[in-house]
Amino acid sequence: MPEPAQDSKLGAPKLDQPQLQAGGGTAAESAKARAVETLTPTVAKYLKTIYDDVNKRYNLSTKEGQAKWIAEEQHGSLADAELLKDGSLSHFEAYFASGKANGMGPITAVDESHPISNYFISSSHNTYLTGNQLMSESSVDAYKNVLLRGCRCVEIDVWDGEPPSSSSSEDESATPAGYRGKKEKKEKKDKPGMSIKKRLELKFGRKGSPPQEDKMKDLSISPPKTAGDRITPWRSTSYRAEPRVLHGYTLTRDTPFRAVCATIRDYAFVASNLPVIVSLEVHTSAEQQEIMVEIMTEYWKGMLVDLPLDPKVSSDDLSLPTLKELENKILVKVKYTAPKPAVEATPATLQAPAEPLKQVQSTSTTSSSSEDVPEGVKKPPAPKAKITETLGRLGVYTRAYHYKNLDQPEAQIPCHVFSLSEKALLEVHEQQPAKLFNHNKHFFMRAYPKGLRLNSSNLNPSVFWRAGVQIVALNWQRWDGGMMQNEAMFAGTSGWVLKPEGYRSTSKEPTQKTAIAHHNLDLSIEFLAGQDIPLPPEEDDPRDFKPYVKVELHVEKHEEREGQPIPGGGKSQKGEFKKKTKSHKTPNPDFGREVIRFEGVKGVTEELTFVRYVSVSFLSLLSHTLLLWMGWCDL
Repeated sequence: MPEPAQDSKLGAPKLDQPQLQAGGGTAAESAKARAVETLTPTVAKYLKTIYDDVNKRYNLSTKEGQAKWIAEEQHGSLADAELLKDGSLSHFEAYFASGKANGMGPITAVDESHPISNYFISSSHNTYLTGNQLMSESSVDAYKNVLLRGCRCVEIDVWDGEPPSSSSSEDESATPAGYRGKKEKKEKKDKPGMSIKKRLELKFGRKGSPPQEDKMKDLSISPPKTAGDRITPWRSTSYRAEPRVLHGYTLTRDTPFRAVCATIRDYAFVASNLPVIVSLEVHTSAEQQEIMVEIMTEYWKGMLVDLPLDPKVSSDDLSLPTLKELENKILVKVKYTAPKPAVEATPATLQAPAEPLKQVQSTSTTSSSSEDVPEGVKKPPAPKAKITETLGRLGVYTRAYHYKNLDQPEAQIPCHVFSLSEKALLEVHEQQPAKLFNHNKHFFMRAYPKGLRLNSSNLNPSVFWRAGVQIVALNWQRWDGGMMQNEAMFAGTSGWVLKPEGYRSTSKEPTQKTAIAHHNLDLSIEFLAGQDIPLPPEEDDPRDFKPYVKVELHVEKHEEREGQPIPGGGKSQKGEFKKKTKSHKTPNPDFGREVIRFEGVKGVTEELTFVRYVSVSFLSLLSHTLLLWMGWCDL
């Protein structure tokens, strides 16, 4: 069977300065991500023209003129003006080559005084995967990569670990009878037919798996203590099965849950001190859930929010804390299990022996893995969720509940979180737009890509942000329009962005339509030159390369604003308004001051409208120089 064609938009996580990658916001903080070492003659020619014009109006030979130009036209700081030194052309060029002259406006420090549901959060979906959703590897490197790029909400899909394989009767006897029985029963059941994994392998093929890396190096941990009627984690004298992380019912390879927790501990607060939300999708037995709690408690000690900030407040009376109160803290999003009422223990006697602990098999929370699977592959029904009280207790301020409707009792619990697929959420938006918007002003909601996005493509995040959804989970494995919008939303921030005033819990605005001012927009962009645009993966001859730049405006549609069905079902990542420059046969195009104009664009909301630039080799768009002038006015 031929191997599938390489997908140039997918890639394994980069470990060499991942913070310089775009997508989550952090790259915009580093001048190195935008700096260039040299300027081509074409770019230098246009900079000379610009310099002459600016120098005539501001007299760059004076400190006053430099500061005035930097402040009025570049919206930069006095520190940026220092790069101009004596105001000569060479230092003017050095200023532009440094990356300080980028087109991004100044970023103000986030106001951390609001409850945490009042923010948009840079979020990842199936964080552990290094490529597509069907056959890629699971790796702790993916967590390191996204956390250093500014991600503040990561996802972990946890499954039962493999039991030890041993022929000795001693090890055999150490395994609970219930566990062995289930395993033997499963083997008998699977023997006559073909497993899902084999059927997927035949249908889609798979390259040989690389040797397993040493994922557990230096991750030793002391055994936990047991007390009371707590479920005892299963272990043998020499080895115990521990939870693993993978995408269930697919060909993806696993990585240890312990190693994931260690990586989150090490990198959670390197790029930002704002809280990290760990979204758990739990498919493990009760015994393995106890091991999960043990590992998270040990590795995230001092960071994990496992009790209310105010110990005097009961879990039922909690209100969401402010962002400031949760600095350097890890929040666990997991399905909530109400405490069981106390029952008097019956003493064990010879006539009435105590009932032994039973292994409770497989649990699941609502997530993307419960969606459609490839044609011809029948997926087993997802078991009913049975989260242990010990694990569910960790969802202090982020309790996950199964979504039924916006009127269910749980929808009024201050700390609840509903997770919906993009399709389900759009249906709610069409049926109850005002109620959805009002819910999201006060409570958390999470949107995630539908299950059929096997190539790790992304939903259109701005549609969900405009509905007030805080956590829009994206596949960071793919560099596409969704991730470009994520970069635009969080560029230069610490991964949490305060919602517009009309979207916050203090606002009385009833609908998305009235919550924020809508304007008409005139936008003009003048393209001067491009420099060192990398060839696309399929090209090897610069003489055949004809780059151009496409500009897209991501603006709220009329139907979206009115709560009507969104054209195309909201699936498209392409902007509502699109134009492109002429193509040029060189990696160093001279655009000749070509101007692209968008006039009379309606429905523009300043904080939730995005301009996207896409070159023919858009995967490398942020690594080459593109010189343009942009101006816009509000009519």
